[in-house]
Amino acid sequence: MPRRDCLLPVNTQIEHSAASAHAAGKTLRDIHVLTLTPFFPSASDAVNGCFISESLSALSSCGVISSVTAVQPVHQPRKCPSPSAPAEWLRFPQLPGNFGLATAGPFLFTRLFGHVRRLHERHPVDVIHAHSALPCGHAAALLSERLGIPFVVTIHGLDVFNVCFEDGWRAAWRSRVSHRVYRQAKSVICVSDRIRQNLVKGMDQRVPSAVVYNGTDIELFLPGNAAQSEFRSILVVGTLLRGKGQELVMKAVHKIRDLYPDLRCQFIGEGADGERFAALARQLGIEQRVQFLGRQTRAQVAQAMRDCTMFALPSYYEGLGCVYLEAMACGKAVIACRGQGIGEIVQHGVNGWLVGINDVEELAEGILTLLKTPDLRTQIGAAARQTIEQNLTFAHQAKQLRKIYEEAVQ
Repeated sequence: MPRRDCLLPVNTQIEHSAASAHAAGKTLRDIHVLTLTPFFPSASDAVNGCFISESLSALSSCGVISSVTAVQPVHQPRKCPSPSAPAEWLRFPQLPGNFGLATAGPFLFTRLFGHVRRLHERHPVDVIHAHSALPCGHAAALLSERLGIPFVVTIHGLDVFNVCFEDGWRAAWRSRVSHRVYRQAKSVICVSDRIRQNLVKGMDQRVPSAVVYNGTDIELFLPGNAAQSEFRSILVVGTLLRGKGQELVMKAVHKIRDLYPDLRCQFIGEGADGERFAALARQLGIEQRVQFLGRQTRAQVAQAMRDCTMFALPSYYEGLGCVYLEAMACGKAVIACRGQGIGEIVQHGVNGWLVGINDVEELAEGILTLLKTPDLRTQIGAAARQTIEQNLTFAHQAKQLRKIYEEAVQ
């Protein structure tokens, strides 16, 4: 007999949200949102999808009651809820790899239908919020057709139509399904205008869309005193993959190694290219300067950001990048690539530093400039923190999402 999915009672989220709003002195207008997401913290991985889970408290303070269903294909190791991030985990059939994305939505819908119908009967759902078009957006569109619940969908990455860097009929199929989802949604939420531009260019008709930047936990990510660190350091946080920019940082460190013998580079994250990056560090002769710290808790990441001299992630395919915002909240000068979503937040030389894609020389020069001018680094870090406080907290994000939800139910 197959095991049941790892579930928490659905009213756990509802009661938690209502209690939070009551404690905050809010009068709720019952906007009950069902979040469907493949990204969410679990007992085995407390970091994945934290950008969704951590925003729920601010939403509850805005009068949004949240229920969360986190989903995973059956071929992946079973996940169970994290005590700090209540959700119902549901497994569904999906062919492995990118090929299965085009057909995964109907399978997910079939698994979700009874669950959502029962939830809707007990606590009427006003809006379904799907994260990504495939498969959650596709399933949300089918649920909307059957149950009459409006839905919105958030796009988190630049691959708006899920072509996954492929050509041919499989990519075209995923693109067609993504188009259909966006046409049916009440609103398509993009986490940067760069993403929204990709959406507009690729659609054959206008769809309602909005830019809502991710929020930041400004209580967890606080400025610290990097001067207390025993050495100068560059921190890089992100999945260890080509395109994220880790190897570019190592090459830049190699170029300036003689000017700053105490400079260190710390990498937080795991990924398929981890061994290749470690081999590159040995090849460059900087393995003594490089630390691969693996996966870290949120508190550990925040501490590392407080302790570092500067933050760098010269990724060349980034929709936004929450880690930039978190480092900025810690009062750090962040280095990113031009032309990415973060370029809508970072003003070069004012609250951050921008370099060209794959430009090792410019990256090395930027690192040198920030190392040589601590006053400039401090000034940029202070402006970065102010940017987050004024525009990019969870409260800012929640206010915008609340408005989108209200418009969806009208």
